[in-house]
Amino acid sequence: MSKTDVSGLSQLGQQVDAPTSPETAVMERVPNGNAGTDYVVRFTAPEFTSLCPMTGQPDFAHIVIDYVPGEFLVESKSLKLFLFSFRNHGAFHEDCSVYIAKRLVELLNPKWLRIGAYWYPRGGIPIDVFWQTGEAPKGVWLPDQGVPTYRGRG
Repeated sequence: MSKTDVSGLSQLGQQVDAPTSPETAVMERVPNGNAGTDYVVRFTAPEFTSLCPMTGQPDFAHIVIDYVPGEFLVESKSLKLFLFSFRNHGAFHEDCSVYIAKRLVELLNPKWLRIGAYWYPRGGIPIDVFWQTGEAPKGVWLPDQGVPTYRGRG
């Protein structure tokens, strides 16, 4: 097992102010010590928050991000700060969800990535957003995201 090169990181182990917007948030990456081996990395953000761009009211989601890394892994503290940056950011559910995935793809150039964004209802309608870069590589173990469809009182 090799030691991960963290010399280029600016946030890990440092006091860092929360970014004021997703556009200014800095996401960082580290070399993948297992490049050449296909495996799935999963991040789950069960308490994601953004703001409705029309009303300014908070919107909440349970977000699951799965990816098969190539040469790089996302550094998790920088991902957490990036996701936190949406707390005071106004954007529709679809925009938040797909923007998160595209920023990760731009940073990592993964072999494969998908996002499942399960938004809690406001006004009676849950909006779930799903996006992926293509077919998952053959042979990877890809568990179900495990988030049930919203049922209300059903």
